[in-house]
Amino acid sequence: MSVIEVKNLSKTFKVKIKDKGLKGSLKAIFKPKYKLVKAVKSIDFSVEKGEMVAFIGPNGAGKSTTIKMLTSILYPDKGKIKVMGLDPAKDRKKLAYEIGTMFGQKEQLWTHLSPYDNFKFFGAIFDIPEPVVEKKIKELSMLFELDEFINTPVRNLSLGQRIRCEIVASLIHEPKILFLDEPTIGLDPVVKENIRTLIKRMNKEYKTTIFLTSHDVGDIEKLCKRVIIVNDGQIVLDDSMENLKYHYLNKKIVDAKMKEKINLDDEDGITILKDKGYNLKIEVDITKRSISDALKLLNPDNIIDINISNVPLEDIIANIYKSKK
Repeated sequence: MSVIEVKNLSKTFKVKIKDKGLKGSLKAIFKPKYKLVKAVKSIDFSVEKGEMVAFIGPNGAGKSTTIKMLTSILYPDKGKIKVMGLDPAKDRKKLAYEIGTMFGQKEQLWTHLSPYDNFKFFGAIFDIPEPVVEKKIKELSMLFELDEFINTPVRNLSLGQRIRCEIVASLIHEPKILFLDEPTIGLDPVVKENIRTLIKRMNKEYKTTIFLTSHDVGDIEKLCKRVIIVNDGQIVLDDSMENLKYHYLNKKIVDAKMKEKINLDDEDGITILKDKGYNLKIEVDITKRSISDALKLLNPDNIIDINISNVPLEDIIANIYKSKK
């Protein structure tokens, strides 16, 4: 059963042209020039109930515009949208009861109130009877482990604690779909992993459909089974996470600080990205060489500090986009 259906969706913005030569002139003020920017270009996709889908792309790709149309913040110029069988442009109030939103960079909680008071407030907004709200708060507080700080003002919480509370606030009215925008932004690795675990548990226990946007490869890799990549307002890839990992997430970046200089050359599965004496950065193709093999080349006894990371998501998207042209 599809809970999100998008067909031939398009959105164009009228953007003022900044002419440096006319800056401050009367002509620029009273007769400004505009250009049309196509943010979303006739895209089609659907999402099934209970799916965890990553909707990703570089900045300016059209993903935020698409999400705003799905959640009734913006109206499309062309095309059809159905979210839980509703048209966001016509059924905005009904849709609000079916979906939840959580934006990592934007607070929806009142910072002078405690999480508990915020949750009660959201329950009142959605006309939920008080006994039901109390039961839901207790249930979600246990799931997201909020008991230690549920009565502490939000302004006094750590970022990780606040993010957990933001997610709970989005779930008070039991939405069928949760839109998550950068849910782990700014969090340290341990807290990120905790948030991801909670999101997976929420999806499993409540069958909540997750529509995720993130620049963090870890979020996408560990949470989603399907990835939709957009660039320049168009879908360039709609595939399983398994296929994406096999074809595109097969490289790791090893950044090492050495005690002594070593002589290392490109070889099968190893590419030297930076070699500045005691600092070395290499790219490892894990389909050809294991990380342990790469570390043997560096000599573990010679390593002072090391960091192993994924290739930046922007680079992965750029390679996919080039291959689709």
